[in-house]
Formats: sequence, structure tokens, C-alpha cells
Amino acid sequence: MPSDVEEWKEELYGTDIRAEIERFAEEGWDAIPDDEHDAWFERFKWYGLYHQRAGQESYFMMRIGPPGGVLEPGQFREIVEIADDFSRGPAENPVFGNGWLDVTTRQAIQLHWIRLEDVPEIFDRLESVGLSTVQACGDSWRNIVGCPVAGKDKHEHVDAGALADELHDTFKKNEAHSNLPRKWKVSVTGCDEGCGQGDINDLAFEPARKEIDGETVTGYNVRVGGGLSRNEPRLARDIDVFATPEQAVDVAGGISALFRDNGDREDRYNARIKFLVDEWGPEKLRETLQEEYVDFELETAGEDLRESYSYNAGEADGKHDHVGVHEQADGDYYVGLNVLVGRIGVDEGYELADAAEEHGSGEVRLTQRQNIIFTDVPEENLEELRSEPVLDHYSPEPHPFQRGSIACTGTEFCSLSIVETKNRQVRYARWLVDNVELPEGVENFHIHLSGCTASCAQPQIADVSLRGMKTRKDGEPVEALDIGLGGGLGEDPQFASWIAERVPADEVPGAIANLLENFAEARDSEAQSFREFVAERDDEALAELIEPEETGYEDPFMHNTKRTWYPYAEEDDMDASPAPAQADGTPIPSDD
Repeated sequence: MPSDVEEWKEELYGTDIRAEIERFAEEGWDAIPDDEHDAWFERFKWYGLYHQRAGQESYFMMRIGPPGGVLEPGQFREIVEIADDFSRGPAENPVFGNGWLDVTTRQAIQLHWIRLEDVPEIFDRLESVGLSTVQACGDSWRNIVGCPVAGKDKHEHVDAGALADELHDTFKKNEAHSNLPRKWKVSVTGCDEGCGQGDINDLAFEPARKEIDGETVTGYNVRVGGGLSRNEPRLARDIDVFATPEQAVDVAGGISALFRDNGDREDRYNARIKFLVDEWGPEKLRETLQEEYVDFELETAGEDLRESYSYNAGEADGKHDHVGVHEQADGDYYVGLNVLVGRIGVDEGYELADAAEEHGSGEVRLTQRQNIIFTDVPEENLEELRSEPVLDHYSPEPHPFQRGSIACTGTEFCSLSIVETKNRQVRYARWLVDNVELPEGVENFHIHLSGCTASCAQPQIADVSLRGMKTRKDGEPVEALDIGLGGGLGEDPQFASWIAERVPADEVPGAIANLLENFAEARDSEAQSFREFVAERDDEALAELIEPEETGYEDPFMHNTKRTWYPYAEEDDMDASPAPAQADGTPIPSDD
């Protein structure tokens, strides 16, 4: 039997949802029947709208996903202006204030506290500058991710940005591919650093060379079935296919259609293509693709160019994350700025837009590490750009603990999250900067905090992985984190090993401090990276290096933030929630 979601999608899905969103916006929040909330909220995701969690009824998150993370001149500023006008809530965040935007780990931007009544105007404003929320969520092609400096980078073999754009133009609003069994995440990598992170995507195009008809062609090897979600991580598997740049769209469409027709529509947990690859194996998938979904002879895999992959490779002295000042292929420069946990305040957003336009081309690019990049900066403008006051906060030269920090949305807005994340990770990073010395030679250290097992913060590919849990301390229930070690991508990708369970959140900074001290004492040499160190030891030996400890760090979110309507409100219990709210933000009176 098809799942409830499949039945809802059978009734209405795809581009037809837009008219219904506009109808509900015209009639107001109350026009959505209470017993149809789940169905409509599931459909709204296709247009990039997620309803926020319990206690925040009538408020939505909106996701904007430009292919490859490229925001053309003027687009970043328009998003900031939209956030300024519409993304303000009934309570203030103590670190970030009221009014900001979040850069995600899939090169998108998320806005919060969006009211349904404002959505049509937001759609119009986005479309006026060439942006859209179409398929930013839902069971279809999500935002295509890839090298954030594609077309600019000196290290690329093939321009991944061109393919990302072509895939976007071909499959967004494409009715034949708009209703898949589950989300469909695609990555395109064209460089020798591997920053497209193809290993953790459903479909990955990765640089390769092949001799065809006596000519050396640079194109893509194809991998299928990667992903991190829940407790079932997979690395994408090689299906022995090489696609030329001209063939890549047809190959992608064939694999998407194969998933559409053969993915599990009864059990949503089992609906990702990684489980189909588990069941069939790469050989059967390739055979079916050839026989039923493409009308040309597939090439076997070419020479793999992954051996130089350095992005998130766990190298002690390697950064490879596009933060900093880097020369472009054309002689100009791109400047990568660290955005701690991906959150940009509206006021700083205006300043960043000004700086991008004054010193570069105005283009702003988003990375999978929640950072931003200014492109096309002439060498003579670099000094003035560096002196911009906003770069004191969004630095091209951040401390490794800040540079390596990633956090998901957490219980601030997400119904799946178990713990608070964004503010906590900011506090962790600041405490570590002030209190912990990185071992000699270590310039690169990643700490990812995910509020649950959905893995939006990609914890399995970090040096230190943190995952939300609950535990009891001194007889009281408190927020806690599992701790994993040694994950990363690069030439030899591997997932973190989960070593410690349910560590109270206020003891985690002490655990990281002790871990690094023990690592510095026990490693073979200063040249040994943390990931290499972890790989040499079993879980039992690693567990002895993690010594949770209370320190001077104080955590303000030890209570169960999942049970609050908003963790940072002065009155945060569910009964104090002002939601649902009318378009002007005033609470809607309860019928009873």
C-alpha cells in the first residue's frame, strides 16, 4: 500500500501547488483545515516551505536554492531585503537578534518566521531577480550542489557550474521528474579538490578522463547512492559509467527516472536510492539504466581524478574550504568568508552586499560549509576589502575552531531536532578559541553539531561529530550529545565512529579539550593528522581519550528545549506561545 504521503501527492503535487499556496495566503492561515495540515504542509515543501515546529504554528521556513550556490549580482541583496521585511519573529535570539538568514550545507539560504500571507509577495520578489524556491524541498530534485567556485577556480578539470545550471534548467518544474519516491540530491564536481562532496549524494558526477575515438575527453564518472541520513550512512557507489559533458543530462535523467519507477513508495524510510543500490547492486542498476532509460551506449568509467581530493580530507595542515583569498583562473581573486554556523544578521547582510558590489562583481557564492564567497575581486581591491569592518565578524582568516564549526537548525525551529544547536555551537567555538590550544601543526579541525540523526549538519564527516540526545544528570533530564570521531571525505572517505554516548551538553567542551590534549601526547608525530590518529585505534582505545568534564563553560540550554515553543523566549513553555498568528503577527484567538 502506498504511504499517506504518496496518496497526498497523487491528489496534488508539482507546479499545481502554487495556486493553492496563493489561495491560502489570500484567505489566511485559518483557511487550511486542521485535519489537512499534514497533507498541505507536505505539498508546500515542493515550493521550499517547511512549517515550523509545535508552538510556532502559522510560521514557515523558506528555502532558496541557487544551483551550485551561485547568487548573481543583486540576488544576495534581494534576499537580505526579504529577510529584513518578512523574516522576523515574535521573540529575539540572544546571539543573532531578530532578522537573519541561514546558509545551509547544501549551498542554499533559509529564512525563518515566514507567514503564509506574505509568501506570494516573496515569490514575486525572488522571481524578479531570477530566483525561485521551486523544489528546494519535497520529493523531487533538490538544489544541485557543486564546486562553489566553478568556472573561476584554477584547480578545475571541467566547469561543474555549467552542468549544474543545465541540470537545474532541465529538471526543475519537469513534470516527469517532479514526483519521486523521496528527495533527490545531486552533486557535480569538476575540480581536483572534491568540494562537491559527491560521496554523500544520491547522484554524483565526478571529474574523469577517457579516451574516446582516439581523443581524450574530460567529463564525469558517475556514482549513485550516497547519503548521511538517519543511522544508515552510505558512500556513493561507482556504477562504471563515464558521461561526457554532452551526455551528463541524459544520464542524470535516466537515473532519476529509474529511481522514480523503482524506488520504494510504501516505506518512506526505505525510499532513498541508497537502499535500491543495496538491493540491486551497482551492476544491475547500470544494466537497467542502459536497457530501459538511455538510448545510447553507455561508456565505461574513465580515469578517476579523485586521487587529489583534499576537501574535508582530514589533513592536519590543509584547509581546502575556499575560506581566505585565492587567485582565480582569470587573474582576479575570490575571497571566502567564514560565517559561523551559517547565520548572517540582516544588518551585516547589507554590509556584505555592499562589500561584494564595491570590491568585486557583486556575485556571492554559498559553500557546503555554510560560508560565503565574493568573486571577481581585482588584486588592487583586496586591501580595501580586508579593511571592511564587516570582515571583522565574517573573517577570511578565522580561528580553526570557528572555521570548522557547522550546526543545523536545531530545536529553535525543527520538529525533528532533539537539542538546541546554533547558539550552542557558537558558544562551544568561542570557549574553545579562548581556552584550548590546538596541537602543534594542526590548522584544520572540524566540529559538526547535528540536533538529531537526520544529519543536516553532516556530522559523520567531521573530526568531532556531535549528535543530539537526552540523558539525566544529577537526577534531572538534560540535553546531551553523542560524540563521534575521525570522519571526513577526500580521496579516502570514511564516516566517523560513534565513541561516546549521551554526554551532557555542558561537559562536551571539556571532552573536546581533553581529547585534543590526549591526541597531542599520544600521536606519532606532529605530521600525523587527527583523522589518521583515529583510524589507527579501536573504539575502546578512543573512548579512553574522551574525558567529559565540567569546565568554565556554562550552557544555558540544558533544559529540554524540544518542549519549549522557542528556546530563547523569556516565557518559553508551550502555553506561552503566541502562535498561531495573523499576518501582522498578532495571536489568533483559540476557539475554546
